[in-house]
Amino acid sequence: MRVSTSALPAQAFYSDGHPLSYLDEGEGPVLLLVHGSLCDLRYWRWQVPALSKQFRVIAPSLRGYWPHTSAGPSSLFNVRQHAADLAYLIDEVISVDAVHVLGHSRGAQVALELAMAKPKTVSSLILADPALQSMLARADDDFLASLNRKLSDHDVEGALAEFIDAVNGEDTWRRMTGWFKEMVRDNAATLISQISEPAWQFDDVHANELSMPVLLLGGELSPTRYAKALDVLEKALPLVQRDTIARAAHGMNLGNAPAFNKRVVQFISE
Repeated sequence: MRVSTSALPAQAFYSDGHPLSYLDEGEGPVLLLVHGSLCDLRYWRWQVPALSKQFRVIAPSLRGYWPHTSAGPSSLFNVRQHAADLAYLIDEVISVDAVHVLGHSRGAQVALELAMAKPKTVSSLILADPALQSMLARADDDFLASLNRKLSDHDVEGALAEFIDAVNGEDTWRRMTGWFKEMVRDNAATLISQISEPAWQFDDVHANELSMPVLLLGGELSPTRYAKALDVLEKALPLVQRDTIARAAHGMNLGNAPAFNKRVVQFISE
């Protein structure tokens, strides 16, 4: 199956009048994949074909992302709205009682928000390098200001390079493959909304009440900010496991897809 081009076997639905697209592949227990910043359903190109052999894989593009990108900033671009859209997808569109949820980076925030809002709907939760806003270092204020300046000056390529290098490691953008750069450029406008979205605060008391099994995944080569977030989550979540994907940075599902997919299957099967 080709998931890197615009010719996708995607389906569409409307949440509060806003169009959203998603992939629906395979049969079995439902596994919902939630992408992170500057990505969309195409991000899971090495997961959908592999994991759909054992699960019914649902991979949506979140509100505001390709193929329904917003031209300007939107007040409906925020973690809680994205989680609400996913809840609608689960309850009203695919109509299932429970799903396994895998979220990456900012998508892990959305996945965690979904789990806290609808705990009976989430059978298990996998959080890969979660980018929890309330845990980011104060220095990130300068980083966001720099991105804002570049976008204001119409230096979109410079803003994308700075963002991708910051989250995945120096010189990542230059070395990225063509399909990944195409996807990121298609979602460049989401940076404007993301910079201005309301801060999402991690509720450790609420998280401690979650009863579903949780797997925390970190990339061996990921920036340290993600390890710090994983440390906090490991202490806060009651039924938690933690593992590391070897030889991979933040984009661990791409950098070491075989190991990533194997660990996901193992955790859900347990």
